[in-house]
Order: sequence, then structure tokens, then C-alpha cells
Amino acid sequence: MAYKSSPRPVFKEPTVIPYASVTRHLWGDEEAGLVSDWIYVSSDQIHQLVFGLPPGGGFTHSDSFRTVFAADEVLHVLMGTMVIANPETGETRLVRTGEAVFFQRDTWHNAWAFGTEELRVLEFFAPPPSTGTSGKYAQTKPYVDKPKYERAELWGHWPSRQPLKESFSVLREADLLWSVDKADPRVLFGIHASTDQLTSGRALLSPGARSSVQRHGGSLGLYVTSGRLNVFVEHPDVAAPWFELHPGDGFFVPQGAAYRVCNMSGQACEYLFGVAPLFAETSAP
Repeated sequence: MAYKSSPRPVFKEPTVIPYASVTRHLWGDEEAGLVSDWIYVSSDQIHQLVFGLPPGGGFTHSDSFRTVFAADEVLHVLMGTMVIANPETGETRLVRTGEAVFFQRDTWHNAWAFGTEELRVLEFFAPPPSTGTSGKYAQTKPYVDKPKYERAELWGHWPSRQPLKESFSVLREADLLWSVDKADPRVLFGIHASTDQLTSGRALLSPGARSSVQRHGGSLGLYVTSGRLNVFVEHPDVAAPWFELHPGDGFFVPQGAAYRVCNMSGQACEYLFGVAPLFAETSAP
């Protein structure tokens, strides 16, 4: 199967993206593996999708479909258990439901659904493919024709000899950089990773919580994982500024637009988010 670019849904104003209407795509070929994609947004600032693999399924790479990009990436495991490996170095990590993994540009990665459960992973990717960071860039990198999935050089020397640089950072709840919303302590923001290209994390809202007004120095994509989320936006092109989202739904906010997140229900609410390139205009949330 010849390589072709994935679809790139673009929005200019704050937009709710219901799961039922998300753009579907099949990535890969017989050699690299076939991956189901649900692409929420792929603007000139941020790329947000969910990819899925059946139990025991996975993706490696082929000459046409190379998995090394000029982007920072955060992968949040929504369902199942993911094994991710760098076939260039042999580094291999296990990432479970509710955990995330972060890596930066020029990191080769292959992944598999471990165990008997389907794997679903939310991915934030920036700079996005529209800027030339994905397929075309990957073709400029030396091809890994002999992948390895072990680090035999460390056998007999672990953990006394730690690698100077690791490809992947596996992030659990205790690893997040947490902050309390200045208007309502029932709103918590936790940052998984934050660079000059991408910031990604999770937000927790207790019942009745309402955040302060948020603005970012980049575009935001979010994905609801549990509960019912309401988003209120201030934007001249939005006639009805009050939106309701449910698990599996996404939302896009363009750079600089003001918005608030609210939990009007009696149950806790959680969403995951990515902002690119800059998280805040002047300071942390």
C-alpha cells in the first residue's frame, strides 16, 4: 500500500467534535501493520487523534510508513495496555490504562496491544503533519531495517548502569505537575509534559465546579474521558456559546480564544488536553 497523507480536519472557531462525526482513517500497510485512526483535529498548530489496535495487534514500520517524526508527542492510554518500543535503541516500555508516554522529535516508535483487551490511545502531536513533520520528514531519516526490542548491553548491569538518555517518559498520576484553578479549587489541572511545541495534561472537575477564564498561546484540543463537561466560549463567530460534551467527544479552541470549563452535573468529570505551540499567554493556568 502506497503512503498517503491522513485527512486533516480543520476548524477556525471553537467547535465541539462529537465522537459519531470524527474523521475515520486507516493508517499503514501489511508490513507496518494497520491502525484504526479517529482524527479529531489536524490544524496548522495541533494534531489530535485516537488510534486503536485489536488484542495482540500492533504497528512497526515499513519503508513507506515510517514512525519517526519531527514532532513532540504525548500518548494517553484510554483502554488496554500498550507496549511501546524504540526499534533503533531497543528501549521498551509498558504503559497501562490511565498512564501516558511522552517523547520528542526523531524518536522511532513501534507499539502493540498487550493482553486480551482492545487498545485505544489518545495522541497529541505538534508541530502537526500540515507543517511537514510526518510522512515526508520520515523519508529523510535513515531507515531502521533491523529493529531491536531489547537492550542486551545492559544485561548483567541493571540497574547499576542507567542509560544517559531515554527515548520515552512514562507518566503516571504522581508524575503530573498539578495546579489548582484560581477561581475554583474544585478544578485541578495536571501537566504530563510541556515543551516549546506542545503541552498536554488532564483536568479534573468535581461536581458543580467552574473554572476561571482560560486563554492559551496556541490552539487547544480536548477529549472527555468521563462525566459530562460543559464549555462556555467567548468568540465573535460563535452564536451559541454553551456546549455540552460526553465521553469520547472532543473540542477545539483556537489560539487566544477565551473559554471556561464547567461541571454542571452531580458526578466528577475528567478530560485530557493538548495545546500547541504555547500553553499560556503569560503564565500557568
